[in-house]
Amino acid sequence: MRITRVRRIDGCTVTSESVAIDSLACYQHCCERLAVAWPGFRARREERLAQQRRYGTAAEKVAENILEDLFTMVLDWRLGELNNQVGYADLVLTRLGVKYLIVEVKRPGALVWNQHSVDLALGQAHRYADEQKVASVAVSDGVMLYGRDRIPGGYRDRLLVRLDQPYPPADLWWLSTDGIYRPRDDAAGACLALLPRADDTYSFATDSGLPGILHPKYQLPARCFAYVGSAADPATWHLPYLLKDGTPDLARLPKAIQAILSNYRGAHVSSVPEAAIPEVLVTLGRTARRLGKLPVGGQSSARAYTQLQDALEQLGRLADALA
Repeated sequence: MRITRVRRIDGCTVTSESVAIDSLACYQHCCERLAVAWPGFRARREERLAQQRRYGTAAEKVAENILEDLFTMVLDWRLGELNNQVGYADLVLTRLGVKYLIVEVKRPGALVWNQHSVDLALGQAHRYADEQKVASVAVSDGVMLYGRDRIPGGYRDRLLVRLDQPYPPADLWWLSTDGIYRPRDDAAGACLALLPRADDTYSFATDSGLPGILHPKYQLPARCFAYVGSAADPATWHLPYLLKDGTPDLARLPKAIQAILSNYRGAHVSSVPEAAIPEVLVTLGRTARRLGKLPVGGQSSARAYTQLQDALEQLGRLADALA
């Protein structure tokens, strides 16, 4: 009889794993590897998804890169064992030339909340697996990862995990080089299901701050800064551009623009999240408009304002700044 339980091993979240599997040394080693490698994987995944946050969507290649990192950085597959576009299959994992897993990959976010898309992706994966005589298939969009084994008359669930959580799911062991060839009997927690949406909203505070709080260096309230991360924390206030009375600071406004679009005194701004930059530029642009600096008036215009107008036009926000 197999006994299931939920516990943590070396910082790794174990969900409904069999005691028989828990006792395997290879499983223990895998959990240790997951716990060590997961923070680096998460950071790299966030970097890869910057395109999605920037433009609202990302190509399928981004999800493929995330899975490559997962299999080689977090799990124990070698890079040379990952094969792309084999018989139209997006990703085929092999060991000593033997095919163990076919993965159908879709663009980030395309599957995790769309049952119809999941079904279509699984249909493709099964078709490629039939053609190549591969026992296991998986589908992923870089957010969710679902795998199953093909058995006579149907299939058996292997794992369902999400790749955006803070702790590594120990179920990933079932796709490791030691776990991929083992049948999973206790697959209750691996059934296919749409996952709940995570709070992936990127925003920043725009209020004027709490009464009486001033920035310790500039002695200005929050409303005088183009970016305010938290109205209660002056350490998150960046790019001063107004005087204390709320009028434009003629000296600091162009410096704030330069800090984002070129550099100021050799330094580039790194304290403002990329997702906030368009709104920050609109804020600075509206102030430049009040001063008659936008729209620019030809070659005589200061370079900072020319750069600002070009950036706003590229982002499709120039009309907002000039309104």
